[in-house]
Amino acid sequence: MSVALPLSPKEDEPFIDARNSAGNGDTFAMEMEQGPSTSTSSGGNSRKKNSKLKCFGVDLSPDNVAVAMVYFVQGVLGLAKLAVSFYLKDDLHLDPAETAVLTGFSALPWLVKPIYGFISDSIPLFGYRRRSYLVLSGLLGALSWFLMATFVDSKYGAACCILLSSFSVAFSDVVVDSMVVERARGESQSVSGSLQSLCWGSAAFGGILSSYFSGSLVDAYGVRFVFGVTALLPLITSAVAVLVEEQRVLGPERGSNVLSGNPSFLEISKENIIQLWNAFRLPHIFFPTVFIFLWQATPQSDSAMFFFLTNKLGFTPEFLGRVKLVTSVASLVGVGLYNGFLKNVPLRKIFLATTIAGSVLGMTQVLLVTGLNRQLGMSDEWFTIGDSLILTVLSQASFMPVLVLAAKLCPEGMEATLFATLMSISNGGNVLGGLIGAGLTKAFGVTREKFDNLATLIILCNLSSLLPLPLLRLLPQDDSDTAPKVKM
Repeated sequence: MSVALPLSPKEDEPFIDARNSAGNGDTFAMEMEQGPSTSTSSGGNSRKKNSKLKCFGVDLSPDNVAVAMVYFVQGVLGLAKLAVSFYLKDDLHLDPAETAVLTGFSALPWLVKPIYGFISDSIPLFGYRRRSYLVLSGLLGALSWFLMATFVDSKYGAACCILLSSFSVAFSDVVVDSMVVERARGESQSVSGSLQSLCWGSAAFGGILSSYFSGSLVDAYGVRFVFGVTALLPLITSAVAVLVEEQRVLGPERGSNVLSGNPSFLEISKENIIQLWNAFRLPHIFFPTVFIFLWQATPQSDSAMFFFLTNKLGFTPEFLGRVKLVTSVASLVGVGLYNGFLKNVPLRKIFLATTIAGSVLGMTQVLLVTGLNRQLGMSDEWFTIGDSLILTVLSQASFMPVLVLAAKLCPEGMEATLFATLMSISNGGNVLGGLIGAGLTKAFGVTREKFDNLATLIILCNLSSLLPLPLLRLLPQDDSDTAPKVKM
């Protein structure tokens, strides 16, 4: 779609709103058939029965709380999103196309999430496959933001630090998503939707807490200060690792010699790759995957719009922080909308309705670019707030089915691996869409100060979001509860 999907990010995710971006992908964990399983699902059902607290209809067991907190961190990391944008624009003097390319570059760690799963499952760190990697991910994230706050002063240094931060979030995302996938296995679309609602609702809540201050802190103290504060947030991921219940791997299974050519690791990796390939050859998995990729790969004009809002309309960081607060609340509303009214609606209908509505409503940005909103008696500020609110609700509601569809396509026996791969493919489509948007921005001559063709760029991006609709027939006809169950 032409509007940025919520991120991770994952948009928002690390640095791309599509956690966009983001997505999910899990601790890959295809349950190994060697030794005792360390999967957190082994005790999940019993804990669920004993839990009394619920959120979005999901029992708040320790594992679920850990998952929710990791997603919360993904949302609260949005504190630095505006700071990064202004740093690239004002300190490094990048143009819209360069900014879009760097943003796409930062999403590269999200394209290889299955590899993190292989590492997590095959190479226990200090005896743990989950806890230790969550701790390490948090520490790497803190390091990346510390470097941004202190030493980085070039676009290449910024790109490396953004890449490291994105990697830390993506790895932790993989580790916690196995819990989600294992719980969604064999469940109805409604239950699967509730689990995804808990995840993305937590991210949206984190985004709400950080949104307003993301702009006011930049105005008051500058981008370096914001980067320094943000460096503390990934440590939450390290702290919640203690909530993950798993058995310690003892003896030779601790994986100390894996990288030195451990044959069991190589054999397991080869077997996993073969199983993954065989899974993707199945028509009911391959064709929906093609749709997800193409649906995400349509061009975006977000970077060009940011430059227009700041350089042409003169929006300050504080005001954009308020807009971000509104969109964070709207993202949570989108999750609630899906959880309350859409999770039982067939996926084809949701994709059709939200894509058409998103394309039509996305055209309203043309009114802002051409100044027609002022002729209609609405100020640029209020129009931007209202437009962002509506588009974010729609974007979040339309992205939730992607997560549900991906989780439901996964055959028993390799749920997390395939889910991570599907989310990597989805993120790859989003990156491709961003790069196409960067190319179009350059082709239309949109720069830091020149926006003559921005309206045409917006129209083209919105119309292109309709291109994948003829492929809707590739999706399951109805609730995928009726889809074939495949055991790998």
